[in-house]
Amino acid sequence: MNGIKVALVGVGNVASALVQGVEYYKDAKGNNEFVGISHPDFAGFHVKDIQFVAAFDVADTKVGKDLSEAIFAAPNNVMRFSEPPKSGVKVMKGPMLDGVDDMLRALVTVSDAKEADVVKTLKDSGAEMLVNLLPGSAEEATKFYAQAALNAGCAFINGTPIPIASDREWAKKFEEMGLPVVGDDIQDQLGSTVLHRSILQLLVSRGVKVDKSYQLDVGGGAESLDSHYRGRMRKRGVKSEAISQDLPYDAPLVAGSSDYVDFMDNSRDSYFYINGRQFGGAPIKIDIRMEVTDGPNAGPILLDTIRGTKLAMKRGLKGALEAISAYGFKMPPTPTTMYRAERWVEEFLLGKRTL
Repeated sequence: MNGIKVALVGVGNVASALVQGVEYYKDAKGNNEFVGISHPDFAGFHVKDIQFVAAFDVADTKVGKDLSEAIFAAPNNVMRFSEPPKSGVKVMKGPMLDGVDDMLRALVTVSDAKEADVVKTLKDSGAEMLVNLLPGSAEEATKFYAQAALNAGCAFINGTPIPIASDREWAKKFEEMGLPVVGDDIQDQLGSTVLHRSILQLLVSRGVKVDKSYQLDVGGGAESLDSHYRGRMRKRGVKSEAISQDLPYDAPLVAGSSDYVDFMDNSRDSYFYINGRQFGGAPIKIDIRMEVTDGPNAGPILLDTIRGTKLAMKRGLKGALEAISAYGFKMPPTPTTMYRAERWVEEFLLGKRTL
């Protein structure tokens, strides 16, 4: 298979885990060597087929460095599980716009390097798709890079909760250009939203009536800082709406970031409470705490999304990719249950589903 040429915007903890993951799994063969990945083979594409060809950031610790070095530069604090070799890809300075607010400036010093011509850089690199891993509240910057992807002829994968794939006007723009768009707001491999949705889905399938539920997150790292202060209400709305997709009736549901704790680094604690009724109206209460390392949690979903986007491009598909978006993102263009989203992806891989 031809390689998959990928450009990144936002070289933070998630980007670090993604780049490390491609190196970590590049020589994996048997299923025992693919621990942590749902699809070792994605319609003929292996993890090693992914090639990073361009990257953008604004931090002075990252701009100008080789991508293999920048992924470990402060304020990144994700676990180090592989050593990617020199890539030959220099991190370019993108436009500031609203990517770094006053709170994030406590962690990030903005580079004084000259801003790159993003569209030209994408074209010169041969990038086929641009993966947006900016802070979740960077609305202006996200829209800038979405337009840059269009102008450069790249597909766009939106990891933020800013509506792009789920926005009809943006989806139409990509469709008119003959390009796929995927998003919005990446859903971790086993994050709080996925676990919460899975539990609710199980309860509903077993006849339990869910009366109310909440899920709260506490974490460290730049994304947790942004989610708590600048993007608190947007994130809460997106997560709550995602969880409600797995309940066939209305019930009080609350989900979102509750606090930022700097010394937690890249870990995240999630707290779940569910109150419901089972047979005969007997009460049932569930109280759970989960601890995860945040950055790597998005890795497998991004690997699948990148390969799925490449597959869509080979098939000539354009516009919002419903199956991949529903499978890997909290705010897809066509919301559905987790069970149905998994089925859609399998149908997509088999060619039985066009989008």
